Amino acid sequence: MTDFPFQIVGFDLDGTLLDTAQDLGHALNHALAHISRPLVPVEEARRFIGGGTGQMLRAALAESGGYEGIDVPALQDVLVGFYAANIARHTALFPGGPEMLEALAARGVHLAVATNKREDLARRLFDELGLTPRFATIIGGDTLGPGRAKPAPDMLNEMVARCGGGMAAFVGDTTFDVGAARAAAMPVVAVRFGFCDLPPDELGADAVIGHFDELVPALEALAR
Repeated sequence: MTDFPFQIVGFDLDGTLLDTAQDLGHALNHALAHISRPLVPVEEARRFIGGGTGQMLRAALAESGGYEGIDVPALQDVLVGFYAANIARHTALFPGGPEMLEALAARGVHLAVATNKREDLARRLFDELGLTPRFATIIGGDTLGPGRAKPAPDMLNEMVARCGGGMAAFVGDTTFDVGAARAAAMPVVAVRFGFCDLPPDELGADAVIGHFDELVPALEALAR
């Protein structure tokens, strides 16, 4: 099929394509335990997720007593080390994800990932889950250098360039994703099931979906 309106569809990773909350929550608690801070119930960890591991850690530290006397970069290394070693124990595509990816691929769409997660971690996770071959490019928060992660448009512009150009849309779950898409002049779809830092309908997306079986129709409607 060649009449689909978008040649490229990009995705955020955490909370959009993949439910990474448990694995990230366990890594966060490993870091907090390292400095004898109270642990976060794993089911509540998703509220800290969205801007990369550094932001997640800083948010949890701020809530549990602040940063004073804490070597945050060193503690982030502790978190990331644990996460890298346990990256796919509980993580999986959200419901409907495999079918949605197949449906877009069948329409000739180039699939891409633009995540504020470090590129090496994103690639490691996709390799473990067998997802890497599905994507034309995987761009991490550190891929382009400092200051160029979402909500800056740079990662989304790079995504389009790497996919050979064409009409593109982005799918995400936070203000970082919507802000980046707006800055890149790109239509954006938000997912209700993600780690949303605002209520999904307040993120400012062009469309909001509650299940991946709604994505293809939502993209077709956006083009109209």
